[in-house]
Amino acid sequence: MTIILDAMGSDQYPDPEIQAAVIAAKEFSEEIILVGDENLVKPKLKALDSQNLPIHIEHAPDLVEMGEKPVEAAKRKPRNSMAVGLNLVKEGRGDAFVTAGNTGAAMFNALRILGRIKGVARPALTALFPVRGGHCVVLDIGANADCRPEFLLQFAVLGSIYAEKVLNRKNPRVGLLSNGEEAGKGNQLIKDTFPILEKSGLNFIGNVEGKELFGGAADVVVTDGFTGNILLKSSEAVAKLLTDTLKEELTASTITKIGALLARPAFNKLKAMMDPAEVGAAPLLGIDGLVFVGHGRSDNRAMYNAIRIARQAVKADLLPALRSAIEERLEMVENIAKTTLNQS
Repeated sequence: MTIILDAMGSDQYPDPEIQAAVIAAKEFSEEIILVGDENLVKPKLKALDSQNLPIHIEHAPDLVEMGEKPVEAAKRKPRNSMAVGLNLVKEGRGDAFVTAGNTGAAMFNALRILGRIKGVARPALTALFPVRGGHCVVLDIGANADCRPEFLLQFAVLGSIYAEKVLNRKNPRVGLLSNGEEAGKGNQLIKDTFPILEKSGLNFIGNVEGKELFGGAADVVVTDGFTGNILLKSSEAVAKLLTDTLKEELTASTITKIGALLARPAFNKLKAMMDPAEVGAAPLLGIDGLVFVGHGRSDNRAMYNAIRIARQAVKADLLPALRSAIEERLEMVENIAKTTLNQS
């Protein structure tokens, strides 16, 4: 197995990526190809005493900065680290690509180089939300602001396969994000999508509100990218507010400091649950290749976990399973969508 790692993706590149590659190579004894400016990456890698590890460097002189417009940057910088890395996957030199770089650039380059899985209308940005009892696969969280019911149906199929193969959820429960649990709730997109998901053959549990999502009622929750992105950013902001407030209050006086020491195991567990570094990266589902995108603020632990989850997806044969599921359901999906929409 070979994991392709964008060495120029994180805010602190290439240090977190190089450190993570060394840790992962020691643990897994599998090849990792670092893609980036060799003049920058090589001396830093050498300083970590990595000469006996299965780590190699693929030179990519350009990089897409976080603030750049993805399409324009990719055209100006054809040898950017994302494009070079994704071409390695396309050429069969790697099994999965991991980056903590510009998400829009990752999506654009992945679509341009690897394309969509046959039958997929729109790839989806996917996130693993911390919920009671584990994690929930939520998609789309930003790639498709405007969606049609058949898009959400495909998201549900893709998310279900991911939950089954990578999170080991048997017959994953699929929910449709809405402002109410009843079938008639939601905007027109939700109302049109509900009966399609009912007939999809998936384990559809109906509409779910935010409280059910975080309560662990579903393994997969689907929504349009506009709503999903607001949900993601709001959740991150609330999580930061809670942890910052707890930290301030628990260090405000001697008494609260003593209480904090006694409650440290519980707080450590809460911190780990809410820490994006524990997940590492999330997949771009629907791309005809395994592509994982982490947060720009990723440290070496986050990048190690990104490598770990990409490796897990390869071992679980995620991509063949996604291709097969879409192919098997494509005709059924189209017929259900046409029939249901015609009746409405």
